[in-house]
Amino acid sequence: MLSFECDYNNGAHPKVLQHLLDTNATQSLTYGFDEWTESAKKKIRLACQAPDADIFFLAGGTQANATVIDSMLATCEAVIAADTAHINVHEAGAVEASGHRILALPNHDGKMSPDDLQLFMEQFENDESRDHLAQPGMVYITFPTEYGTVYQAEEISRIQNICRQYHLKLFIDGARLGYGLMADKGDISLPWLARHCDAFYIGGTKVGALCGEAVVFPFGNAPRHFFSNVKRHGALLAKGRLIGVQFDALFTDNLYFDISRHAIRMANKLKTILKEADIPFYLESPTNQQFVILPNERARQLKQLVDFTIWGPLDNEHTLCRFVTSWATTQKDIEQLRKLL
Repeated sequence: MLSFECDYNNGAHPKVLQHLLDTNATQSLTYGFDEWTESAKKKIRLACQAPDADIFFLAGGTQANATVIDSMLATCEAVIAADTAHINVHEAGAVEASGHRILALPNHDGKMSPDDLQLFMEQFENDESRDHLAQPGMVYITFPTEYGTVYQAEEISRIQNICRQYHLKLFIDGARLGYGLMADKGDISLPWLARHCDAFYIGGTKVGALCGEAVVFPFGNAPRHFFSNVKRHGALLAKGRLIGVQFDALFTDNLYFDISRHAIRMANKLKTILKEADIPFYLESPTNQQFVILPNERARQLKQLVDFTIWGPLDNEHTLCRFVTSWATTQKDIEQLRKLL
């Protein structure tokens, strides 16, 4: 069946698979101490222009989020996030399971407003009972957001300044980072991002890899015992080379950025055919996730022919739906959808 359901329902990019095949017969050290993992780290440091960065490869996005947050916060500290944030709605309480509360702020097209963050912290600091509360210790944002929207540099700069004012860590979830960096009208590069947060991760699972995320502490500021915490959270692969080899391929000859750019081109074509079919958009997204509004019956009928995500009801008569392109989306996929619409 034709699928626009998500960006990780294909296998891996052929060059990633080829690198896995080419290295398969060579023995190596385990747990990520192999030559390809080290090569991948060097390439990522170069791409980030962060020569001192500490880099760790984790199995998946939920493990990356839960491990980073748990490792960077004291036991009494909480993490501030938009109410639509992945850690708040799609990770089965993984962050709370490690003992850290999520303090949810209202989202604006998926994004956290710097003004809301400033107001929240002012109110917290002026609360005479604040020492009895979960203590804000981190701000978590996604780039791009759950709704495919992206922060502009000015917005992240403001959030970073507020974090500095109140001694908060800034952590950026980059599960779809490539698609955010390659988004039309975006003004953020990977080196810029690395300079404006305390930690972030480069998503592999949704951007051409079989699995794996690269957690980056850009200033060599990894928390003490982070490797042990990765293992404690079940995110450490014994065959760590599996992720290292993939990222070594993704960061060779700009592959990560090229395949991300391809997904954006396909998303723009997707937007064109959705508009031609007079399907209204829920919001304007410059990335590979597109949210549209369909009458309930049309959504039901189309679902029989195309895989896409039913995001939820908007009212009694309309459904919010998500269509997603990826590194693997083809022009043929777009044309098939055009005919079905």
